[in-house]
Formats: sequence, C-alpha cells, structure tokens
Amino acid sequence: MKFGSSGLRGLASELIGKPSGLYSEAFAWWLASSGVQPSSLVFVGRDLRDSSPTIASGCMAALAASGFQPIDCGAVPTPALALYARNNAAAALMVTGSHIPADRNGIKFYGPNGEINKADEAAITRYVAERQNVLGSPPLSLGTAWPMRHNEVVAAYRKRVDGLLKADSFSGMRLGVYQHSSVAAELLVDVLQSFGANIVAVGKTENFVPVDTEAVDPGTIAKLKGWVREFGLDAIVSADADADRPLVADENGDVFRGDLIGLATALFLKADTLVTPVTSNSGISNAFDFEVRRTKVGSPFVIEAMEASKGAGGIVVGFEANGGVLLGSDCIVNGKRLAALPTRDFLLPILAVLSTMASTRKRLSELREVWKLPACASDRLQNFPAESSCRLMDHLASRDVLQQFLAGTVTEVDETDGLRARMIAGEIIHLRPSGNAPELRCYSEASTESRAIAIVTSTLKKAQAFALQGKIEGIS
Repeated sequence: MKFGSSGLRGLASELIGKPSGLYSEAFAWWLASSGVQPSSLVFVGRDLRDSSPTIASGCMAALAASGFQPIDCGAVPTPALALYARNNAAAALMVTGSHIPADRNGIKFYGPNGEINKADEAAITRYVAERQNVLGSPPLSLGTAWPMRHNEVVAAYRKRVDGLLKADSFSGMRLGVYQHSSVAAELLVDVLQSFGANIVAVGKTENFVPVDTEAVDPGTIAKLKGWVREFGLDAIVSADADADRPLVADENGDVFRGDLIGLATALFLKADTLVTPVTSNSGISNAFDFEVRRTKVGSPFVIEAMEASKGAGGIVVGFEANGGVLLGSDCIVNGKRLAALPTRDFLLPILAVLSTMASTRKRLSELREVWKLPACASDRLQNFPAESSCRLMDHLASRDVLQQFLAGTVTEVDETDGLRARMIAGEIIHLRPSGNAPELRCYSEASTESRAIAIVTSTLKKAQAFALQGKIEGIS
C-alpha cells in the first residue's frame, strides 16, 4: 500500500483489518499533532465496493480508540463528504478505491481545512512504518453502531446546486444517466430532473463496476453508443465509483474528454486562473482569457497551485484530465453564491457542460469544433509493475533512446510528471506511471483523433514489449 496521486491505495485484502486501522490511527495522530482536539468528530464515508463497509468499520474503530468521535456517513459521494466536513470545520475519511478494480481499495483523508497534502501523507507514512511492527495493539470494536449522518451529508451537497441554474435550464433535453455502481446514481437523476431534463436511467448494477473516466474501456464505450441510439439521447452523464470524476458522452456516445469538461466549467464560472496538470490538452491556454498554471498529476498538486494563485485575486478553478473540477474560490452563478470546494467534484462540471449546451444550442460534438483544440487520446496498461515503469522511464532518459523508442525527432521534453515529448510535427506523446495502481498511462495529442489513438496504441505496445523483454532477461 502507498499514497498515490490522490489518497492511499492497495489491494483490498491487504487493507482490511490491522492495516486500515493503523493508517486511521496514524491519521488520528496527525490530526492531534495539527492541533485538532482528540474528542473531535471525524466523518467517515465509503463507496459501494464489497470491501468498503468492513474497511470503514475498522477505520472508525481505530479513530474511536484514538479518542476521536467517528460519524458513519455511509455510502456518499466524496465531494459531498468533503463539503459537509468543511462546513463543520471537521476532519473526514473516505474509504474508496475510486476508479480502480474491485479487488483494490483505498482511503482519502481530509483535515478540517480540506485534503491533506504530500507532506502530510509522508508524515502518516512514517508513523505507520514506525508502528506496524509494534505488538499489543488494543482490540478494535468492529461491531459498534456509530452515529449516522448519511442523509444530512447528501442533503447539504444537494442544496449546494439548488438555484445554480434556472429550473427549466435543461427543458427539452433527453439525457441518459449511466448509474452502474456509483454512489451518486440516484442523486444525479434527481438533480438533472430538477432542472427540467427528461432522464433515462441506464446500466444500474448490483456488482461493483470500476469506471475510469480518463481511460474509458471499449466495452463501456460500446454500451454508451448503444444507449444513445436506443433511447435517442442528447448526452449521457455519469460518475466514477466515489463520484469525484464526471463521465460525459455526446449524442453519438463518444466520450467528451475530461479536459474539455474542465474547460467548459472554467468558462461557465468565468475563471480568472485555471490550474490543471500537464496531462490536460495543451490547447487550453491563456488564449481563453484566463491564466493557465500546470502541475503534476494529482489533486494535492492542483490544490497547492490553486492556493498559491489566490494572491492574484479573481476566480480560481482547477481540474484534472479525468474531469474532476476543484473550485478554489467563492463565485457567483445565476445570482447565487457558490462556495469554494477545493476537492474533485463531479456534479458542478456536469451542470456546466449541460448548461453550455443549452445556452449555445449546440450539441456536444459541435462544441469540440468551437474550441478547436488538438485531438487527444489516452489509455493505460493495467497490471504493469511499478518496477517496469521505473525501468522504462530510466531507459528513456537519454534523448537518443527516447527518439528511437518514439520513432521520431523530439523537440522538447517535459519531465514534470513522467516523460512528455513534443515531436517535430507538433504531436505530443506522454508516458506516465500511475500514482494509484500498477499501471502505465499514455496520453497523446495530434491533428486528428484517429492519429492520436494510433499513437497511444503504438506507444503502449512498445512499452509492453520492453517490459516483456526485461522479464525474459531477468531484469524486471
């Protein structure tokens, strides 16, 4: 287990029991060392994967054993939990593996001021390393019925968007809501209907379905395309498991990429400063009348840069290529004050995209043409060991080797996060080891979508061949 780009991640089997309790104990230690009174409330939420209730129970027992008062919030969206904790100046803990497979899980930690940062993660990791071999830990009361606040958490999040748009903003729109196993499945239907949309709920599942909004798998894309044809939909919207990443597909069932969702939201909110990782479309620049600041991948890095941007004044918006939007400052929308929420949110960006459709009277496929951004593609190699990723990054550190691997002339290399190479023809190829799972991700930009997809496919094939050769030679 380790901290990745957003929270702690690992195999669910390795997180259940003492490990989740130990990390919760470490979180309690960090809270106390930060000046939070040990008797304070800590709100605990979870997603719908099978292992989450057991892990959440262990976390709450460990928090209680450390003197804190855990409040069971049940299965709720991560941004809803973060908002409720922020409104109550309290800490929070979310048990979720987000978009990764069901056999994995994780924990996201929030102090009274929001998400913990990388230095905080390092402090918690050190505490765990020092304590993990200590014997005689007190038994945890895993069967305890903790106080509940599920309904209050969801209601506060729902209230946040009340009045954000006119009641008939989506009148005439026929929208699909892909529900799968997201904690926001019913909430999304309710919110969109309140703004006048005609909703068709599709794809509800009892089994957990991992949905990666940054690398939507072919099977999911086939379902999206089938649903828009079957039900005559103007768009399909959804979220990942813990609802901090939106998924939007156009009237053809084609995915509306996360960086386009972020751009639409920034324009909708009239942002002055936009903070986004280097993986986002390079065409999103100062030409859109806001200052753009680039970071490493991960909400802690985006939040840090957002905080640093506040001194310049104005509205600060952050987003990641997965579509999750972070609001760094208060703003006014439709005469309503929208309070800052510096954690990834799925609901605001979905409303922003649909509002843009309504106000411009354009289909989502047409909005791509309006913004004239480079065509992008992204995908990943799953079950790609971290050791193989590190060896590949080391191998490509030489410019000559990198050019041979990419089969072209490299004019610029950005090493902010992984290796992002700009080719002589203007195309971009970006390889980045995932911070959340044993995966290698590839992003590309080109003049056409088909070319961008071909670049990603070819590059990942070369990466897989490199790893396989390493195994044959006994290197990895």
